[in-house]
Amino acid sequence: MMPAAGSYLSTHSKYLVNDSDFKKLVTVLRLSVPYTGLIITARESAQLRREIIQVGCTQTDASTKIGIGGYTETLKALNGFKRNDQDESMQQFLLGDTRSLDEVIRELAEMDMITSFCTAGYRCGRTGDKIMGLLQSCTEAKFCKLNAVLTFREYLDDYASPETKVVGEKLIRKEIEEIHNIPFFKKGNLLRNFEDYYHKTVRGKRDVYI
Repeated sequence: MMPAAGSYLSTHSKYLVNDSDFKKLVTVLRLSVPYTGLIITARESAQLRREIIQVGCTQTDASTKIGIGGYTETLKALNGFKRNDQDESMQQFLLGDTRSLDEVIRELAEMDMITSFCTAGYRCGRTGDKIMGLLQSCTEAKFCKLNAVLTFREYLDDYASPETKVVGEKLIRKEIEEIHNIPFFKKGNLLRNFEDYYHKTVRGKRDVYI
């Protein structure tokens, strides 16, 4: 639990989970349900999130605001707030990680982890029992890898800071090299289609997926 205004329990509970036990819980969950997505939120500190992502979490958030009007730049400016300020009286609880999306993506890239913004699974009907079969055969991960590169390319070109783009370009080259060396992608037209979509993305086309 994180500190919350007016909640004595949020800081004095006998059942608070320490970071070490939390990491064990995530590890057990990952081993128990290997095909399930696990989300680590900005409730946790940057350091803990960095560690948790390496033991089993597959999704995370960034640039998170949970206070009333938190995403309204005008309101924040009127109240004299800086980017990372948190008004305890206007939100459910305090966040542990207030870094921007760009900062989180850059850190993940420095850890050799590509950020995927892909929603192709839902749009292609790869859900429910269909996605379970793909996950168990390790096929879904192959499509995820291709779509992660395409969406990461979009982010680097449209939104990334110069610092993040430098790190991201190195990572995306590594991912593309891996794709070219994996036999699965050489079947049929998969690799050719990916290269075509990638070059279209570089030239400015958006929202392409496999």
